[in-house]
Amino acid sequence: MSFLSSTRDIPEVRAVPRHVAMIMDGNGRWAKKRFLPRVAGHKRGVETVRTMVKACVERGIEYLTLFAFSSENWRRPADEVSFLMRLFVAALQAEVEKLHQNGVRLRVIGDLSRFDARTLELVRTGEALTAGNTRLTLTIAANYGGRWDILQAANALARQHPEKAGHWTEQDLAEHLSMAYAPEPDLFIRTGGEQRVSNFLLWQLAYAELYFTDCLWPEFDGAALDQAIVSYQSRERRFGRTSEQLTPSPRAGTDGNV
Repeated sequence: MSFLSSTRDIPEVRAVPRHVAMIMDGNGRWAKKRFLPRVAGHKRGVETVRTMVKACVERGIEYLTLFAFSSENWRRPADEVSFLMRLFVAALQAEVEKLHQNGVRLRVIGDLSRFDARTLELVRTGEALTAGNTRLTLTIAANYGGRWDILQAANALARQHPEKAGHWTEQDLAEHLSMAYAPEPDLFIRTGGEQRVSNFLLWQLAYAELYFTDCLWPEFDGAALDQAIVSYQSRERRFGRTSEQLTPSPRAGTDGNV
């Protein structure tokens, strides 16, 4: 399936975003505020993922992409990284069947070469089981980086079409990106108060509406999602055009003048 590119085409603007991408930030701070270890915040964060999947389905959002673990997160303390890996495996074991029963398709993107065989098996099994579901596509970005994504796409393109070197198009490259199966995000949400994209979906976020909130991820719920959508609905999605091009002149069609 081929989706429109926001830099070459003008995608349809909907009242409810078709694709929402999120950076789930603030688990550690949520735990610290409660005098709990950071891992308790990560555990609670998994519950919020469940809440968000349900909320997106209820609102008619078709794609939800969550940044679970970045390629830079390996720099964290070894015990925390180890816990995050175990939590990822536990979530796959506990949630995939539920996702399938609720019509949710699972995809996992990122450089999976650093994961062990058991984790890879759970990922592939989950993706295969849910491949035919259409209610919502849930993408988990694990060991993912936006620069890695563009680089791996360029390398794949070079391997497959060396004869076109120097003449590759945006579409040629886009077809090799990790999320070639999904439309570009309409709305990007980052919880936790930070205001940056942190190497997440650098290519795909070209024309996404950015929304930053101080709400910590474990506290983010359906009402918080609605606030983000209201903010999204207040934006003019011009894709390079002027405001006047979005709204026909009131005189148009009345006296032949525009």
